[in-house]
Amino acid sequence: MSDLIVVAFPDDQLAFELRAELAKLQKSYLIDLEDVVVTTRDEKGKVKLHQAVNLTSAGAVGGGFWGMLIGMLFLNPLLGAALGAGAGALSGRLSDIGINDRFMKELAENFKPGCAAVFILVRKVTADKVLEGLSAFKGKGKVLQTSLDKDREDTLRAFLEEQGTTA
Repeated sequence: MSDLIVVAFPDDQLAFELRAELAKLQKSYLIDLEDVVVTTRDEKGKVKLHQAVNLTSAGAVGGGFWGMLIGMLFLNPLLGAALGAGAGALSGRLSDIGINDRFMKELAENFKPGCAAVFILVRKVTADKVLEGLSAFKGKGKVLQTSLDKDREDTLRAFLEEQGTTA
């Protein structure tokens, strides 16, 4: 079962940096992410989700490939590719994997303008090494919500919300 972690930051730059650092840690096999999304609220109050994977374009690419392949069977690969890309893009646009988009938008509605949060869905983690790798974010974030057990949540809160630390 995956664990959800929501961390808020006073600006969107820190949120995007955290997402990039988590991607590096995933490449090192220290964390297995199911989904990671940065949610921002601009100065006008508009909420935007920045997905790590664009499902619309991924669907279009996959649909284009399969459409071309099927089109080759019927001697019209270009028409098949076009129809497949369109169907794949629509399918990707309508699908929602990972964290529920409505949940993220509803939570982000409560942010102050200019703030951001990172929604992280974690399958597996080597906690001590990941916290070490995220030391640049120590004391810079606020844990809004988790599905972690009490001890792990308290450890994460102490790490991210710790004030007055010096290197």
